[in-house]
Amino acid sequence: MIKTTTHKNIYANITAIGGYVPEHKRTNEDLAKVTDTNDEWIIKRTGIKERRILEKGLATSDMAVRAIENLIANYDKKISDIDAIIVATSTPDMPMPATANIICEKLGINHVWGFDVNAACSGFLYALDLGASLVESQRYKNVVVVGADKISAYVNIKDRSTNILFGDGAGVVWLEPSKETGVIDALMQSNGQGKEFLNIEGGGSLYPTTDLEQNDEKRYIKQDGKVVFKQAIQSMSEACLNVLDRNGLTIDDVNWLVPHQANKRIIDAVGKQINIQEDKTLVNIANYGNTIAATIPLCIWENTDKIKKGDLVLLTAFGAGFSWGASILRWSI
Repeated sequence: MIKTTTHKNIYANITAIGGYVPEHKRTNEDLAKVTDTNDEWIIKRTGIKERRILEKGLATSDMAVRAIENLIANYDKKISDIDAIIVATSTPDMPMPATANIICEKLGINHVWGFDVNAACSGFLYALDLGASLVESQRYKNVVVVGADKISAYVNIKDRSTNILFGDGAGVVWLEPSKETGVIDALMQSNGQGKEFLNIEGGGSLYPTTDLEQNDEKRYIKQDGKVVFKQAIQSMSEACLNVLDRNGLTIDDVNWLVPHQANKRIIDAVGKQINIQEDKTLVNIANYGNTIAATIPLCIWENTDKIKKGDLVLLTAFGAGFSWGASILRWSI
């Protein structure tokens, strides 16, 4: 049963944000050289013009560190003040240790609670809710929430159904306690019914790496686009309306919608379903594609000049599993 939220004594407030995308671009023209596709077809179906690809020899943690360093460089924050790091990723550096642990080592910090969250494209929202809960408990004062994925490592460059969609990147927010404003509420859900329609089968305990020699296809991300398309629109739209309703808010109260950047047609359809003005939806999918857990923080990071202090921001995402959710927060930067 979903419980209606009550007044909070302490809010988890976003006080800083950072981002990083690799320099190397994979354009639609690049993909046309290796698969039967073209720029016009890709843009019409996805809205994507190019995506960023991290170079070999670097991993998800490297992008996360760059994003955190970007945050530190632009806000009055100290790495030594971090109490906890939560990393939303489907592409950890390695199965163990957690990528959050590796980030701590690269940042030179000790005695920090660091752990990973894997909820695919919903990962950042899941991690943000967890981070907010830590701050609201008043046991942690400075919580860093990262969304980062090197999904290109799992893309079959010759698979037209996926190679056009995905790119690499990292986004990060810094949470601190506030008595006035911050994350208001979040609605996170999952059901496991979609695991066959969007997945990376290989590399886990079911199909360990030794099995991939016999079945190479299991190492790559696979998607049934039609099923995911329909379910994403329905789930994100319902989550948005439900989280607003249980807080006594309507779509007219929302200043900005920041949806997961999976496909421009999905983004547009969700906007129509919840009846929000098109110019209130923030989009950056054209230049980066689907960066999995990084899409929402990267989209906010790129649009901080638009979002004003006091604006009500609605976030929503949908990912493998299926997993989905929506969050509402009051912006204060």
